[in-house]
Amino acid sequence: MNYVIIGNSAAAIGCIEGIRTVDKESPITVISNEPHHTYSRPLISYLLLGKTDEQKMKYRDDDFYKKNNCKTIFGTSVTSIDKDNKQVILEDNTKIGYDKLLVATGSNPFVPSIEGIEKVKNKFTFMTLDDAKALQSCINKESNVLIVGGGLIGLKCAEGINKSVKSITIVDLAPSILPSILDEHGSAMVQKHIEENDVKFILSDSISTVTENTATLKSGIKIDFDIIVIAVGVRPNIKLVQEIGGEVGRGIVTDEQQKTSISDIYSAGDCCESNDISCDQRRVLALLPNAYIGGECAGINMAGGSATFDNAIPMNAIGFFGLHIITAGSYQGESYIVQDEKNYKRLFTADGLLKGYIMIGDIERAGIYTSLIKNKTPLDTIDFDLIKDKPQLMAFSAKQRGEKLGGQNNDY
Repeated sequence: MNYVIIGNSAAAIGCIEGIRTVDKESPITVISNEPHHTYSRPLISYLLLGKTDEQKMKYRDDDFYKKNNCKTIFGTSVTSIDKDNKQVILEDNTKIGYDKLLVATGSNPFVPSIEGIEKVKNKFTFMTLDDAKALQSCINKESNVLIVGGGLIGLKCAEGINKSVKSITIVDLAPSILPSILDEHGSAMVQKHIEENDVKFILSDSISTVTENTATLKSGIKIDFDIIVIAVGVRPNIKLVQEIGGEVGRGIVTDEQQKTSISDIYSAGDCCESNDISCDQRRVLALLPNAYIGGECAGINMAGGSATFDNAIPMNAIGFFGLHIITAGSYQGESYIVQDEKNYKRLFTADGLLKGYIMIGDIERAGIYTSLIKNKTPLDTIDFDLIKDKPQLMAFSAKQRGEKLGGQNNDY
């Protein structure tokens, strides 16, 4: 069997390790447009902070590819897939044959059309190791930085460079930060904490035009900057599969075995859609754990084994300037709130199930809530009144505690 993987991040690594649980010998070719050994993308902000280095960022050991009999083709893009002849075509027209193919092409930053942006010399995105290194080489203690986007990427960028620049201003069209994962109260709480670290926000506004060093907002506000970072969101890289007639939505459509609609082609990671069991809808769930699990599932099936990935949910575990946040699931149904000045928790329930949660500050034992969502545990089988305030195993039956403590669940 000849395996080819397009991509080299979490989904690709999961696929390699999935294949090797079934097929120990057959060759695997890994193709990536980045020139680097596999690394953990969420750590790029910590590289700028000085909390990690490139060696520590590596997602697997230096000998990972050799140990797993992988041929690597790095720094090269795949331009197309020939599904009839089962080949991928590289940018230099080299053709690589495959028996089973994984498309794990991730996503690219979305760069909106901004009048005058072509005149700005120091403009960056913040998605890759090379993005982080390029930004790092440009900033200094006198830099005034404008970040366009108040989502996860923009805020992690702000945290990463905060101690290395003079000022940071974040502009976002939304009326609150992190609108995709936090409610109004949670957003305000996190925003206040970040502002206490000398980051300025201008919300419900957007850039109308820019010159080389000045941005004019639609409100008329002018912001002088030395560096601009575009962090307004990402778009899944679906082109390779879309061009050959594969089924796509916002992402590449796969089944529970990570198969696409095209024979012998699989997909996993940020480029594909998964069924979110917390709301029973197909969504792009751009999360590292989901990417790895989806890739592992694909690899097992590519090698002739049997696996399904059928309990995906959106989940974010992140921190900004020492404030911890975990969110999971969907925000539907009735909600229950516990809060004080430093902590906030909101649980969402519907149809006798926990559907989602938001936790800010004290996130201890959040895994219990995650487990309830993923396992679709009926709330009438546990002491949910106890768990709402203090998540603990004693709220479960003796049998359930035995299963969890016996190693059948890793969320604790």
